[in-house]
Amino acid sequence: MESPLGQPALLALLLVLLLALYYLARLRRGGSKHRKYPPVAGTMIHQLLNIGRLVDYQTELSRRYRTFRMLTPTCNYVYTVEPANVEYILKTHFANYGKGVMTHDVLEDLLGDGIFNVDGAKWRHQRKVASLEFSTRMLRDFSSAVFRDTATELAGIVDAAARAQERVDMQDLLMRSTLDSIFKVAFGVNLGSLSGASEKSAAFAKAFDDASERVLYRFFDLFWKIKRILNISSEAAMKRSVRIIDDFVYAVIDKKIEQMGKDQQEFAKKEDILSRFLLERERDPDCFDKKYLRDIILNFVIAGRDTTSGTVSWFLYAICRHERVQERIAREVRAATTGDGDVGIHEFAACLTEEAISKMQYLHAALTETLRLYPGVPIDVKYCFSDDTLPDGYAVKKGDMVNYQPYPMGRMKFLWGEDAEEFRPERWLGDDGVFVPESSFKFTAFQAGPRICLGKEFAYRQMKIFAAVLLYFFKFEMWDRNATVGYRPTLTLKMDGPLYVRASLRR
Repeated sequence: MESPLGQPALLALLLVLLLALYYLARLRRGGSKHRKYPPVAGTMIHQLLNIGRLVDYQTELSRRYRTFRMLTPTCNYVYTVEPANVEYILKTHFANYGKGVMTHDVLEDLLGDGIFNVDGAKWRHQRKVASLEFSTRMLRDFSSAVFRDTATELAGIVDAAARAQERVDMQDLLMRSTLDSIFKVAFGVNLGSLSGASEKSAAFAKAFDDASERVLYRFFDLFWKIKRILNISSEAAMKRSVRIIDDFVYAVIDKKIEQMGKDQQEFAKKEDILSRFLLERERDPDCFDKKYLRDIILNFVIAGRDTTSGTVSWFLYAICRHERVQERIAREVRAATTGDGDVGIHEFAACLTEEAISKMQYLHAALTETLRLYPGVPIDVKYCFSDDTLPDGYAVKKGDMVNYQPYPMGRMKFLWGEDAEEFRPERWLGDDGVFVPESSFKFTAFQAGPRICLGKEFAYRQMKIFAAVLLYFFKFEMWDRNATVGYRPTLTLKMDGPLYVRASLRR
């Protein structure tokens, strides 16, 4: 992919524009001396120069300034790690901080008018319908069965690699596993990504990853709209990726609509999310056109596939480096399910009832600790609709992009203590060994306030089922004991390469 860093002339022009902006901003605010603005920590150019390690760069700045500004030619990017500010943005003054036009424009090609990319009536409507579906026992039971089936298939692949003493790329397997799971739950479609049976699903997955990476660059590329109009460079590639995504998703929607037309009574029994939204469409035909359905479902895909697969990948990476944690989880999983008995993969999956999963408190803590250090969405942005003052006393202006930062927040000593950067699941457990949650404005992996993640329990259930199956049967270690893993600069925190591990049988 082309990087903005390959355009020195444009970067030089951007530097001049930013310097001009800085002095204009100082002049403009000369009459507002009573307002205290966050300190300037740098410019968009600094972020571009650090794009490959962006969230670590933001963490370094956050250690110096808990709230700060980065200058751009059009607005301030304000960043904060203060929980009081996060609560104010996400809850107390929720109406003043939303997606806004800029974020919607940047993400529209990929996420359209889906729940993660809209404000107002569209957001409220999708939230209402989705919250009703996520609260049903039908979706809970259906999704749990899908997760168990997919985890069983995944375990079979890992088992073959373990017996052959072959290295296995767990990130790739988990990405394909969660894609299969979310497509079954969201669309009612058996995608076959894990088995490698479908070239189209592989092409869709790659296009989705590429588009996710390119939209992140748009936040720092002033010329992306011009490139899109001219259909050149990264935007030409973006258009190709979106075309592949759209062709795939619309084919699925058309097939579902065809099934619905043949037998609506039978269709009403279907449990996947797309079928539920199509039934809602029947009650209110003006509510959902096919484009809107495409947007809604793709938002579920990025939530249910990217963040979950990423978290379980980082979880495996962490427990490979902390064998004590891995062994404690394995013992807990056995105690909560089969005890002293040994069963096969299919029999074990059947043991993963809601009751058994609820007993896995240390596993829950370990996954939460993974999310603290490796949140699915590392930085989240809100648009400021009117001039305001944050609880820490810093002023923000209408049009500023205000960011709260889950990844840097997980590494702040003032929030988590001197061992903030250590992977220590015990920090989440009380003296009785029961999980103790933190404020959602301090632990922001699932957002908070009115937009708090509807699929939080859904995600934990999937991650716990996958982790339990894997750790009941296998012990994991890094293929190269000295290997370290970095991340790709995308909307979600994905590893930047394979996660090669050695799996060995526990029995």
